[in-house]
Amino acid sequence: MYATGRFSPSHTRLTEGGMSEHFIETYRQWLTGEVFDEATRAELRGIEGDAREIEERFYKELNFGTAGLRGILGAGTNRMNIYTVGKVTQGLCDSLLDNPKKAGSMVKADNPEKADSPAAPGIVISFDPRHMSAEFARECARIIAANGIHAYLFDDIRPTPELSFAVRRLGCAAGIMITASHNPSAYNGYKVYGADGAQMSVADSDRVVDYTARLSGYEAIKKISVEEAHRRGLLTVIGKAVDDAYIEQVHSLSLRLGELGDTLKTFKVIYTPLHGTGNRLVRRVLAENGFSNVLVVPEQELPDPEFSTVKSPNPENREAFELAIALARRENVDIIIGSDPDCDRIGVVFRDFDGGYAVLTGNQIGCLLMEYVLAARRDAGRLDKDRAFVVKTIVTTKLANQIAAHYGLAICEVFTGFKYICEVVKERDEFGDGQFAFGFEESNGYLAGTFVRDKDGVIASMLVAEMAAWYRSQGRTLADAMKDIYDRYGYTIDDVVSYTLEGKQGLDRIAAAMERLRAERPDAFGAFRVKLCKDYQTDESFESGAKVPGGLGMGERSNVLSYQMEDGSVFLIRPSGTEPKIKVYYGVTDASREGAQELLRDFEGAVSAVIRDYLGI
Repeated sequence: MYATGRFSPSHTRLTEGGMSEHFIETYRQWLTGEVFDEATRAELRGIEGDAREIEERFYKELNFGTAGLRGILGAGTNRMNIYTVGKVTQGLCDSLLDNPKKAGSMVKADNPEKADSPAAPGIVISFDPRHMSAEFARECARIIAANGIHAYLFDDIRPTPELSFAVRRLGCAAGIMITASHNPSAYNGYKVYGADGAQMSVADSDRVVDYTARLSGYEAIKKISVEEAHRRGLLTVIGKAVDDAYIEQVHSLSLRLGELGDTLKTFKVIYTPLHGTGNRLVRRVLAENGFSNVLVVPEQELPDPEFSTVKSPNPENREAFELAIALARRENVDIIIGSDPDCDRIGVVFRDFDGGYAVLTGNQIGCLLMEYVLAARRDAGRLDKDRAFVVKTIVTTKLANQIAAHYGLAICEVFTGFKYICEVVKERDEFGDGQFAFGFEESNGYLAGTFVRDKDGVIASMLVAEMAAWYRSQGRTLADAMKDIYDRYGYTIDDVVSYTLEGKQGLDRIAAAMERLRAERPDAFGAFRVKLCKDYQTDESFESGAKVPGGLGMGERSNVLSYQMEDGSVFLIRPSGTEPKIKVYYGVTDASREGAQELLRDFEGAVSAVIRDYLGI
């Protein structure tokens, strides 16, 4: 009854009122169970008789997906609360304690005096400024300590990438980050990291799901007070020492600071943390690198769980930068950088040739950084063509493939999710003879260096600021740099269109649309005829309608369909792993910007007509 994981709820008989007996039973248990506090019971009394709301809250356990938990805050099995968080934390502890040798053997000796302690596999906990983040983090620490595992709890909000770094720095078996990334304020989430500092692999997260499902109920969650955890020596509050070690490593990735001369004295940067965790560390890195003219958007500087100045704290969207753009106009600033609440993603606004401010797409930022990093390393004699490699996801622009080819480097393509990028980094750089140069995904996540095993907004902010300043020292701008890329490799436009369908019915419609696409396998979308279709879930390819022998060579499988048209245009479609969305990724190339824009409009129109019909919208 209390099981959780990647599964659909079992079918149950409906009552005359239309509510499943399962929903009613679970709802009543939460209403009357002694394990639940009065505030929770009061919230649930407030929805008594509301069949739809009760179903939404109790029709399933909150899924532990590819990145952990993420959901709306509130009471219920399908909501983020201390009980759903506590239960998964207990499952995590059980999975580690049942196999401590494995947990310890996964620790890489980044900090040798702390590494390799399988008898007491520590867990690091960090959190962002969202509603209930600090409370969830504290609850995790109490549960971890009650299980005899050492809990390392950050003293205040910290970026997700620093949590990744801290897992390896402290030689721990796991890490927990309380965040819902760029979701609206009603959401929170729970990311789990393995001993390698990356988000848990599918196998290890399945193991956590399995151990969570074994719990007899919420009463099985072990818990002690924070005071008792301190008294037993099982809780350590961490902060400045880890910050300093992390920032030292970030600085090691600077590429051309010594070439900037007097540019840093006059070069202005606007930064906004969007009310999140990046404020102190991003500004610290820039200041220590010599950027003395960093302006911060004052209305968005301090933590705010409501994210009251934006509709959504997503640095992919122009709306999130309206205050920053207004400040840029007043201060005559060419570059704006913004990070999302947990500072693993960034957005960039630049001044285009017409003087207006434009938001770079995630793909454009990635290609600019990739070109800059590879060129700088080549010029410094630190780019070994025989060993160096870059990594991107399958939905990320194909323009990256052309840049890699220009520099003579191998490029690895992986499924959506930065943990897949980091798996390649670990296998080819840490345990192989490869040399990781750069990795990115289209959704504004970037990584250089190997001391963090996730996308890193602190590193990316530093590199973007340095890159923009370097171009300025050459008498050029990011607009010039982007034009150079298009002139060299062709004008490529990428776009992402998301369809959000909330609730159980929405998820059912998304699943049905994917099933229908697979069953019908369209050979054309409007005037665009399909040349090649790849199904990453069934591991099959179809060329001009005929099945191509052999698999796709991806190792794992994912619910993604990829279509390449006869004219070279491409689109991929996949359900989101963290949100009630289905996403369509487009890519077109033409000789000119105007031609590419027209082609994209026609292509999106043809594809969206089919997808919307399949979704019933």
